Amino acid sequence: MQIPIETPHPASSQSRLLLRCFGYLRPHWKLTVVAYSSMLAIDALNMISPQIIRWTIDKGILAGDFSLLALASAALLGLVIVKGVLSYFQGRCTEVASQNVAYDMRNELQRKITQLSFSFHDQAQAGDLLSRAIQDVERIRFLTGRATFRVVEGVVMMAATAVVMVVMNPRLSLLAVLAIPLLAFQSIRFGRIFRPLSRLIQEQLAALTTRVEQNLRGVRVVKTFAQEAQEIERFEVENQRWFELSSTSARLQAVHMPLLQWIANISSVAILLYGGMLVINGQMTIGELVAFNTYMGQLVTPVRFLGMILPAITMAAASAERIFEILDQVPEVYEQPDAPQLKVEQGCVRFENVSFSYGKNRVLREISFEAQPNQVVALLGLTGSGKTSIVNLIPRFYDPTEGRITIDGTDIRDVTLASLRAQIGMVLQETTLFEASIRDNIRFGHPDATEEEIVAAAQAAQAHEFILESAKGYDTEVGERGATLSGGQKQRLAIARALLTDPHILILDDATSSVDSETEYRIQLALEQVMRGRTTFVIAHRLSTVQRADLILVLEKGRIAARGRHAELLNSSPLYASICRQQLKG
Repeated sequence: MQIPIETPHPASSQSRLLLRCFGYLRPHWKLTVVAYSSMLAIDALNMISPQIIRWTIDKGILAGDFSLLALASAALLGLVIVKGVLSYFQGRCTEVASQNVAYDMRNELQRKITQLSFSFHDQAQAGDLLSRAIQDVERIRFLTGRATFRVVEGVVMMAATAVVMVVMNPRLSLLAVLAIPLLAFQSIRFGRIFRPLSRLIQEQLAALTTRVEQNLRGVRVVKTFAQEAQEIERFEVENQRWFELSSTSARLQAVHMPLLQWIANISSVAILLYGGMLVINGQMTIGELVAFNTYMGQLVTPVRFLGMILPAITMAAASAERIFEILDQVPEVYEQPDAPQLKVEQGCVRFENVSFSYGKNRVLREISFEAQPNQVVALLGLTGSGKTSIVNLIPRFYDPTEGRITIDGTDIRDVTLASLRAQIGMVLQETTLFEASIRDNIRFGHPDATEEEIVAAAQAAQAHEFILESAKGYDTEVGERGATLSGGQKQRLAIARALLTDPHILILDDATSSVDSETEYRIQLALEQVMRGRTTFVIAHRLSTVQRADLILVLEKGRIAARGRHAELLNSSPLYASICRQQLKG
C-alpha cells in the first residue's frame, strides 16, 4: 500500500494539539506532581544501585569480605522495597490522572455534540462520533498518562545516566553515546511515516463502526429486502481496508523495533569488548565494568521504550486532531450573550419575510404569515415544498437566512434556546423513543412530572389503554428505539411526551400518520381539547386534519402559493384541490 510520508499538518500544529491535550491535566495537577516526584526518586535510586553493585564486587566479593557483602545485599534489598512503594504511587497517580482526562474529555465531547446545531448532525455519522468519543479519547488518555510519563522518565534517565558514565570513564561512555543519535534519528523518521498512517487507520475504524451501527439499526430493513449477502459484502470491503492499513502498521513496527534493538546491541558489544580490554590491562575493575554495563542498559532501555511509545504519541496526535475538530465546531444556532428568558403570554407566532437556505439549496422564499393564539395552522404541499423546514425554524433547529420569526413580538433569536424550546411541544415525523420504561419516555421533557400528570398526558394522546394492557403497565420497557411497540403506539407516546410539557405552541409533524382511522379520530378529539389556548402547527396527510384548521398554508417550491380555510381553498386554489384529491386520506 502507498502510505503518504508527509503529515497533513506541520510539526508546530501537532505540538499545539498535544499541548492542548496536556491542558486537561491542569485540574489534576496534584496527582501529576506525586507521580513525577515518585519517578524522579526512582531514577535517583537507579543511579545509586550500579554503584552499590560495583562496591559489592570490588570490595566485597573479590576481597572476600562477607560482612560487606551482606551489608551491600541488605542495601540493595532496601532499595528494591523503596522503589516498589514509589512505583505504586507513580503508577496509581499516573493512571488516575489520565483516566480523569478521558472522563473530562468525553464529557466535553458529549456536551459539545449535544449543543451543536441540526446542520452538524445532518452530516455527521453516528459511527464516526462513537469512534472519536471512545477510541480517540482512549489514545489521548494513554498519551497524557503512561506514554508521556515514559518519555519524561526516559529523557531524565538518559541524561542522568550519561553524566554518570562520562564521570566514570569518558572514553568508554563515548561508545555508548554514539548510539543515541542513531536511535533518535530512526525514531523520528518512523514517526513521520507513521502519523498519516495512524490517521487513515482511525478514519477507517470510524467507517467500520458506522457500517456496523447502520447494519444493527437497519436489520429489519435488511432482512425485509433479503439484502443480508450484500450487507455482508459491504462490511467485508470496509473490514478488508482496515485490515490492510493495520497490517501495514504492524509491518512498519516489526521493522522499526528490531532495528532499534540492533543499534543498541551493537553499542553493548562494543562496550563489552573495549571495557574487557581495559580490565585486562588493569585500567578498570570488574566492578566498574559491571556497573558500566548496568548503566548502559539504563541508557538504551528508555530509547527502546521511546521507539514503542512514539507510534502511540503519533496516533494520539491524529486522535487529538479528530477530537478537536468536534470541540472547535461553532454552532450555527447560538444564544446572544446575556439573552433573556422568553415569556409567552399569548403564543402569537409571526413569520416576517423569512427565507431559508440549506447549504446552497434555497428551501424557503419570503414566507410571511401570522398564527394567532388558539389557532390551528395546517401546512400542505408536495414533497420538498418546505413544510418541515417551516416548523423546524420555530424552535430554532435552524436560523432563517433572511427575515425573522417572532413570538408575542419577540425575535426568537434574542432569547435563550432553553426558554424558547420549553414553550414548544413537538412531535417529530420520525418518532424516537429511548430504551427505558414507558413512564420515563413520557416524562422525558418534564422529569419532575407527577404520576397523575403522566397518566393525563397518556389519556389525552389515547395511549393509556394500551399502556395498561402492556406487561408492566407504565413500567414496561420499550426496547431500543421503541422496538417492542407498533408505529401507532410509538407515535401516541410521542404525543403524550409533548403534551406533558404543557406547551404554549404545539407542533405536530405528520403526528397521526402511523395510526389507523379510528385511533386518529380519538386522538383528534383529545387534541381538540388540548389545542385550546395554544398555537398549533400541523403537517398532516389526512383530510380531517385540514378541515378543522383555522388557517391552511399551501406551499409550492418554498413559497406560500395559497392560504385560507378548507372550503374557500377548494374553490380558489387548483393546487390545494389537487393535493386534497391525490394525497390526503379520507
